[in-house]
Amino acid sequence: MVKFLDLKKQYLEIKEEIDKAIFEVIENTAFVGGKYVEEFENNFANYLEVKHAIGVGNGTDALEVALWALDLPKGSEVIVPANTFIATAEAVSRNGLKVRFVDCNKYYQINTKSIEEHIDENTSAIIAVHLYGHPANMKKILQIAKKYNLKVIEDCAQAHGAMIDNQKVGTFADLATFSFYPGKNLGAYGDGGAVVTNNDELAEKIRKYINHGRSEKYNHEFEGRNTRLDGIQAAILNLKLKHLDKWLKIRNKIAKRYLNEIKNPKIKLPKVVENIYHAWHLFVIQVENREKFIEYMQNKGIETGIHYPKALPKLKAYEYLKQDCSNFKACKEDKYLVSIPIGEHLDNYKINTIVNRLNKLRF
Repeated sequence: MVKFLDLKKQYLEIKEEIDKAIFEVIENTAFVGGKYVEEFENNFANYLEVKHAIGVGNGTDALEVALWALDLPKGSEVIVPANTFIATAEAVSRNGLKVRFVDCNKYYQINTKSIEEHIDENTSAIIAVHLYGHPANMKKILQIAKKYNLKVIEDCAQAHGAMIDNQKVGTFADLATFSFYPGKNLGAYGDGGAVVTNNDELAEKIRKYINHGRSEKYNHEFEGRNTRLDGIQAAILNLKLKHLDKWLKIRNKIAKRYLNEIKNPKIKLPKVVENIYHAWHLFVIQVENREKFIEYMQNKGIETGIHYPKALPKLKAYEYLKQDCSNFKACKEDKYLVSIPIGEHLDNYKINTIVNRLNKLRF
């Protein structure tokens, strides 16, 4: 069996380090806040070369907190790519803002032309999602934002360590968010997330907000919320952060093999911009008959995934928007998308097996 993801194998490779880190947190009873969270926040900020990294409960909370911190006009519109996980759009609605979906480009990233086509007097912000680990076109997005006086958030949930011209994603916009869900390239052993920024004022505001609107116990300056990264997850992430670049190199090596060795006209391979470093959280291909393809791969002992079955505007959850996306590339291609295994759990034999099976595909 070629697994799509194998977190146990990853754990066993660093088991001694992980077990020691968890034991130390328990021994020091540093479960909420404290030195392990602070150490990870500092190390993650240094890794990204950004001033502030603030741990929160999960990636969805990170998006909600980031949008709250920008204090956008209630009811204003936030631009979101049509192809992403629903959390990106949910965070907009939960802040009393309106979602405005735009199309994606051939790299599966937010289409900058579509952004401009959907901006009007009600637009207040853009969320750029670095989907699948490929960075969005931040240079152009920031130019558009400056032109129309819009705020920008980077959703980096799938792009830990990805870069544009050697600058890591998460460092371009007003704020950026990360998820540390277990399956991410940098994943915890439970939920976790972070908001990062170079803005001192926003960082201070967020730190108070996520801790019930206070900077010290019982001294509440405003009503906030409770979303925190716990000590055990922080210790795990801090340890795994040391391995992240090594794991990214493996993912890039596998992706290069796929791009060079899969020679089947029935399979549409992903495209990559030249000036970026891809995190390859997912390797997404297009096939004509997805259900038949998945069955074919299962019969050969190879797991696959779908990210995502339907573009967000087509979901029941967003029928109320009445936004027609029939001309969107993202809404036309969603039924063809399927993800094949990629990650440090794959050895040469498994990679060869995947490549050979894909090249033998005939339907």
